[in-house]
Amino acid sequence: MRVAVFSTKPYDRHFLEAANAAAGHELLFLDARLSKESAALAEGFGAICAFVNDDLSAPVLKELARRGVGLVALRSAGFNNVDLPAARDLGLAVARVPAYSPHAVAEHTVALMLALNRKVHRAYNRVREGNFALEGLLGFALHGKTVGIVGTGKIGEVLAGILSGFGCRLLGHDVAPNPACEALGVAYVSREELLAQSDIVSLHCPLTPETHHMISADTLPQLKRGMMLINTSRGAVIDTRAVIRGLKDGIVGSLGLDVYEEEADLFFEDLSDKVIRDDVFARLLTFPNVLITGHQAFFTQEALENIAGTTIANISTFATSGQALHEVSVEKIAGRS
Repeated sequence: MRVAVFSTKPYDRHFLEAANAAAGHELLFLDARLSKESAALAEGFGAICAFVNDDLSAPVLKELARRGVGLVALRSAGFNNVDLPAARDLGLAVARVPAYSPHAVAEHTVALMLALNRKVHRAYNRVREGNFALEGLLGFALHGKTVGIVGTGKIGEVLAGILSGFGCRLLGHDVAPNPACEALGVAYVSREELLAQSDIVSLHCPLTPETHHMISADTLPQLKRGMMLINTSRGAVIDTRAVIRGLKDGIVGSLGLDVYEEEADLFFEDLSDKVIRDDVFARLLTFPNVLITGHQAFFTQEALENIAGTTIANISTFATSGQALHEVSVEKIAGRS
């Protein structure tokens, strides 16, 4: 099958080519991000492969369908960038990688927690300048602290296992309890109770209309003062402007982000020789108690192997049967809720 791969980085090509060695699909690797304009590059291809910041809105999907594309193969678990009703109406199949490596994201989440708490990023810069003073680097013991996990699927489950080893008290909030999390000692509570009691809140929920700006000006007063907020899910789960106000007021004591709601124009690119024009993001960078990584939580050897393998499997099953291995659709999402 001929597949146009958008938003390609060198590591994408390496792992996809390795996974495709036995399958034998014709892969065209494109640097361009998928948009209404770049969709023309998919002319004559039966499938396209897209990543988290590619545009899969209705106008783009219409262009893809018009040019003969039948499958949108996402090399990600999330699909909030896809207009699923439009895909259904156009007869486009959409497939994803449902669980490429929950350990990668959960472990990165803990790395953010530890680095923020013990000010590792600040200490690193001080020592390089010959400053070995400890003032301003005071942290706290994770043991005995209450951590609220919003979204207790595979990633939340792995995170709960890691944090139970630290001796944390664990609270969870989800549409349905995860028995594996309950076995680890996670107590399920309302979102309001979780926000009020948690010393650390870690977000692992998908981006839906219900979770959009879950942390906002309305919910900030519910937070335990001085708490730590971590987001490795999707950027728009947090209202960034509201959280900046929370940082200034001391409600949010520290903030760790691997995602950002306007990341499409920033992340996955080297902008070191350019001026960042996003004033909200630039404001975040001024806080000493904010640590941001550029959507790298997934970025492990194991995760990239799994992403590539599942993506190629989705393409192969679609090529032979007309149905991908891990399809996502309006009907399937409705059936899960």
